[in-house]
Amino acid sequence: MAQDKSIRTTDHLPAIPGPVLDALAGADVPFNLAAAVPEPQDAPALRWGVLGAGGIAATFATDVPAFSSGRIVAVGSRDRARAQAFIDAHPDAGKGQSVRAHGSYEALVGDPDVDAVYIATPHNFHCEQALLALGAGKPVLVEKSFTRSAAEARRVFDAARAANLFAMEAMWTRFLPGQVLLRALADGGVLGELRYVRAEHLQSLEHVARLNRPELAGGALLDLGVYPVSFVHSLLGAPTAVSAVGRLSGAGVDLDEVIAMAYPAACATAASSMSAASETAAEVVGTSGRVLLPTQFYRPAPLEVVLGEGPGARRHEWDATVRGGFQFEAAEVARCIAAGRIESETMPWSETLAVLETMDEVRRELGVVYPGE
Repeated sequence: MAQDKSIRTTDHLPAIPGPVLDALAGADVPFNLAAAVPEPQDAPALRWGVLGAGGIAATFATDVPAFSSGRIVAVGSRDRARAQAFIDAHPDAGKGQSVRAHGSYEALVGDPDVDAVYIATPHNFHCEQALLALGAGKPVLVEKSFTRSAAEARRVFDAARAANLFAMEAMWTRFLPGQVLLRALADGGVLGELRYVRAEHLQSLEHVARLNRPELAGGALLDLGVYPVSFVHSLLGAPTAVSAVGRLSGAGVDLDEVIAMAYPAACATAASSMSAASETAAEVVGTSGRVLLPTQFYRPAPLEVVLGEGPGARRHEWDATVRGGFQFEAAEVARCIAAGRIESETMPWSETLAVLETMDEVRRELGVVYPGE
């Protein structure tokens, strides 16, 4: 692949190829990467309480203190020993200051030193735990999928609105530099009119006990499928029609699904599976350009921008890889809270609801029902 002369943007972001910047300079919507992806270390300092002590919480407790202005001040679990073990395993989470272990979620959300609560438990608990934190006067960042259903999400957002407190789905992908550039290319008309978007997220995760349990809202869709569905929504919005095919396990959780989404002038596909692995690629195709994310589209990773069509098309690769990743969403929370906002413009409540409504329809077509809904 030909190498373009690159222009340095900011210290925390990789340089964007010059021809891509030139194309953006003539876009319908002005774009500045440094303004669109502010340095997370410059965000207002926020003291986080982590609710849950699993694998996704470990990533948060690593990235946020290392690459943003935030730090962890408390961790809560139903077992205090587990919370303490989590803290011991992440000695840098407090940035040199002590981190408290709580043996109940009530104690965590009631901790006066906690400015905001990050909820990192299985999906079936998200609604009640978000309501618990909001009831204690704490803003919330809730792991995706935000809740099991759009109905549960509305309960949380209604509570946040009533309490005038910030709430957001932790869809970290939307805040990554590569995704921000992709949306700028699409929104600015650089790619022409979008005609097709595809994304896939397949991982071999059948060995994960939680994902095989319907009562924990297991299956591929809420853990993996939310990424490609949200990716499509971020570019095309809510579809006019949804159609899904897939397979269920004997326990009734979805093992895999392929989702087709219709739009007035475009179509999209989103695939997910917990029974096999793929490159987790994505592609956005317009009438005058396209963008390919060849692997791990949902993470900081290289992307390929193709400007033009036919023999005259030019390919430009941008390595959008950065250290960490969760720091960008955490910094967004800090900035919004400091500004007195209760939702993010990048990941607004309407978007979380629209994605969940799409997934609700997918579950309806596949016959997936979670106990207790």
